[in-house]
Amino acid sequence: MAFPTETVYGLGANAEDPAAVSRIFAAKGRPPSHPLIVHIGGAEQLDDWAAEVPETARLLAESFWPGPLALVLRRGPRVPFETTGGLETVAVRVPDHPVALALLAAFGGGVAAPSANRFGSVSPTTAGHVRAELGDAVDFVLDGGPCQVGVESTIVDVTGDVPAVLRPGGVTREDLEAVLGMSLAVPETSHVRVPGQHPSHYAPNARVVLVEPEKIVVEAEHAQEQGHRVGVFLPPELGGEPIDVHAVVRVPDSMPAYARGLYGFLRELDEQGCDLIIASLPVEAGLGLAIANRLRRAAGPRD
Repeated sequence: MAFPTETVYGLGANAEDPAAVSRIFAAKGRPPSHPLIVHIGGAEQLDDWAAEVPETARLLAESFWPGPLALVLRRGPRVPFETTGGLETVAVRVPDHPVALALLAAFGGGVAAPSANRFGSVSPTTAGHVRAELGDAVDFVLDGGPCQVGVESTIVDVTGDVPAVLRPGGVTREDLEAVLGMSLAVPETSHVRVPGQHPSHYAPNARVVLVEPEKIVVEAEHAQEQGHRVGVFLPPELGGEPIDVHAVVRVPDSMPAYARGLYGFLRELDEQGCDLIIASLPVEAGLGLAIANRLRRAAGPRD
């Protein structure tokens, strides 16, 4: 079953049922070592799923749940290893979407759910995206309209002495730091496995190449001359720049609007037949940090 959240659509199953969880991995083509996030109905359920919950985790849950924040904690006994990818840790969050919350309330348990797409490809932000990509591999899709955040949840590891952001997402590092009163690291690698760490992730069919903003027009037109069908993410500062390529997406000057539209833009250029996408990274502050992370993964080396 696929269902909407405020971030992206999730492919959900009973987090306590190894057989149900295995169907998620099969439908996505996801390696079983990649852990899933457990979605719960409220912060009051946290101790049902995690062990040794520190005060830092409770503070973050109180401040940001429901919302796009997942907390990595010690696994509680009711979470099977199939859900955690064999790890002793589990990521937990409370989604901020009325359909997701109604589903969780009716079910009464935890729902393990990665994004409802093929492993490594562009995440879905509408029910149509889910059907187009997974088809009959999903029993049914709850349509809650377009996702309002558009990039996945921020994942924060709270198992150590100092919290760390393992995946930037819908809750900004600045907002987390304001609540915690400390600076947070965003390490490139971590000994704790979490979703979204694969070198190639969130990737369209077209190859993605990242360049400096001032080089976008020259690089894109050169690639078009070489025979590529080029799509361009044209940043706001170049909005009036003429460019002779196959397709152009004009990037919003609002970071929330860019995050909300990012995956749709990538899908749009695929649908227009582009084989190469030229883009640049936004300033890595606020939601720009999450957008830059997704674009780097989309441009990562593919198997």
